[in-house]
Amino acid sequence: MKQSAKTKRLARHHKRMAKSSKLSLVSLMDIFTILVFFLIVNSSNVEVLEADKSIKLPQSQSKTLAQENLVLLINDSHLLLQGKEIITLEALANDEITTIDGLTNELAYHKSRQTPSETGGRAITILGDQKLAYSVLKKILLTCSQAGFGDISLAVEQRAKASDGGGNDAS
Repeated sequence: MKQSAKTKRLARHHKRMAKSSKLSLVSLMDIFTILVFFLIVNSSNVEVLEADKSIKLPQSQSKTLAQENLVLLINDSHLLLQGKEIITLEALANDEITTIDGLTNELAYHKSRQTPSETGGRAITILGDQKLAYSVLKKILLTCSQAGFGDISLAVEQRAKASDGGGNDAS
């Protein structure tokens, strides 16, 4: 019996479709390789300090990265060391003392648990609102320094460097 051209074509088509297809892993491996390289290149060593929503950090063009240190947070109402409330800012601003006893005691506790940095002093990072009074900051800095935390870092929000339009950088 003779088959028509249409019948032959349909038979070939059904024969091709009956075969199981092979899974090609090459393209899948390419995608995962690209993904791995993307993640490696874009994973940076930038330390992001969790700032409280109640403070607004001052802006700077600082190029040094934040270190994993003891964190002293100064918001609009309290002074917090590693999340523990030390003193209210109202009491601190009204007090005539030059050092803060509660902060000295807490720093002494943390000093016994921390190793000195390369510069000899112990490290602390201060996160304070940009509108913080200098007299209050001065008391805090003096207390930290006298407690043996001489390696003091002030946290800032990094901003982009202003361009002069020529593409040349003077620094």
